Amino acid sequence: MPVPDYQTLMRPVLEALSDGNAHRVRDILPSLIERYDLTPDEVEELLPSGTQTVLANRAHWARTYLSKAGLVQSSRRGFHEITDLGRKLLRSHSGPIGNATLAQFETFEEWRVPDRDSTQPGAVGDTAKTPAQATSLPPEEALEAAAAELFSALESDLLEAVLGMDPTRFEQLIVDLLLAMGYGDGKRQMAERLGKSSDGGIDGVVNEDPLGLDAVYIQAKRYDPKNTVGSPAIREFIGSLVGVSATKGVFVTTSSFSREAIAFLDRVQQRVVLIDGRRLAELMIRHGVGVRSRQTYVVKGVDEDYFGDA
Repeated sequence: MPVPDYQTLMRPVLEALSDGNAHRVRDILPSLIERYDLTPDEVEELLPSGTQTVLANRAHWARTYLSKAGLVQSSRRGFHEITDLGRKLLRSHSGPIGNATLAQFETFEEWRVPDRDSTQPGAVGDTAKTPAQATSLPPEEALEAAAAELFSALESDLLEAVLGMDPTRFEQLIVDLLLAMGYGDGKRQMAERLGKSSDGGIDGVVNEDPLGLDAVYIQAKRYDPKNTVGSPAIREFIGSLVGVSATKGVFVTTSSFSREAIAFLDRVQQRVVLIDGRRLAELMIRHGVGVRSRQTYVVKGVDEDYFGDA
């Protein structure tokens, strides 16, 4: 079964801490794996950030929420144990434990909905739920999920904007992208947009050294997403590279490439990279071409080394 959400894990975590000993969250994980019969792949599944497993993250958030309700306390750094209030809840409440259960504890509600200026959005009295409250995901996962959703929407919006560019500007965009990626040391004088009737199928070039002894040649096709690039177009581009004695090329399209086009590259000596519309949008976002930051959120955690034993 999939890794349970953090609310489902609250009761198992609390029960694991009820044996009278202090435990680290990581020591509880084996019991959770056994209880939910998780597969190795499920156990090793990472958050999108790749910094922690989903299971460990959700177990930590379950412990955090239990602590905020006064059901769990930290006896020493990194070790946790159940409180008398936590034992009482286990005895009186036989069902699952979630945020609705924890809402009966004043310390939990004070932590989850802090007192704010009533004139500000989200103030006490504002019934709108925060993203963390409105989802079964813990806050960190909810933030990453929201970021992934925003990224996906931005990819679509960006590709739509690119499709509205005229061919000349699109060719320049690809040159700008390669420079932003570090080709030609990112220097404008190391690149040139060609895009002329006599360009022989080459729309731009980025020199990787000052003398132009090594260069990356560009073909840019601003196609409708339904217009797949086939092997004939790749064959023509390879021919253009041969014509200028080039060994490296980048073929960029706003649509996609057919299987035959991709397979064709295995039969040529030139090193050619194919970039489809989705990959193009992803690279533009990653390297800051055609986009700008609107807001930045920094998620910080306790520096364990700082608080470590001297």
